Amino acid sequence: MTDSIKFYFDFSSPYSYFAAHKIEATVAPFGREVAWRPFMLGKAFGLTGGKPLTETPMKGDYCKHDWERLARFMEVPWVFPDPFPIATQAAARAFYWLDDQDTALAKKFALAAFESYFGRGENISSPNKVAEIAATLGVDGEQLLAAVADEAIKQRLKDETQSAIDAGVFGAPYFIVDGEGIWGADRMWMIKRWLKSGGW
Repeated sequence: MTDSIKFYFDFSSPYSYFAAHKIEATVAPFGREVAWRPFMLGKAFGLTGGKPLTETPMKGDYCKHDWERLARFMEVPWVFPDPFPIATQAAARAFYWLDDQDTALAKKFALAAFESYFGRGENISSPNKVAEIAATLGVDGEQLLAAVADEAIKQRLKDETQSAIDAGVFGAPYFIVDGEGIWGADRMWMIKRWLKSGGW
């Protein structure tokens, strides 16, 4: 198989933050490409009855500890942001606008946005903050602000979110490898095994 591996994520998902730091290195030895696909996790929650992990008794406390532990293990910056969770439409729309022009740049932007939110605790929900992040990568902020407000890009995100749900994506991060759905940052070993063996 040579199809790209789909990486579905939400910019307000801590486990997506950690997965974003590992997915490219995980698949690189196998010569496969990764198609990053932000979507609106809240839409999926509306269908499944899910809610943010921090709002679940007992599980929320565990996850906060787990995120700190993962950050130490992976040696990536981490703060639990306040507010959490946040609306991430602006960042996701910006990603798709950039991705249409330069996929590598879009991925750099995604990592920068993740690190702004989870690495430094900065609220990335506003278009102005998103434009500020993109500007550090050489992107014209005014053009990006115009793009994020464009109805076509708004519809693109809605369509991508619906496509994700239609593909069975109910959480983040979620990966589709050769048609096989794999949910969770802790299942990336499974992606490697799948690519190594050609499935099982």
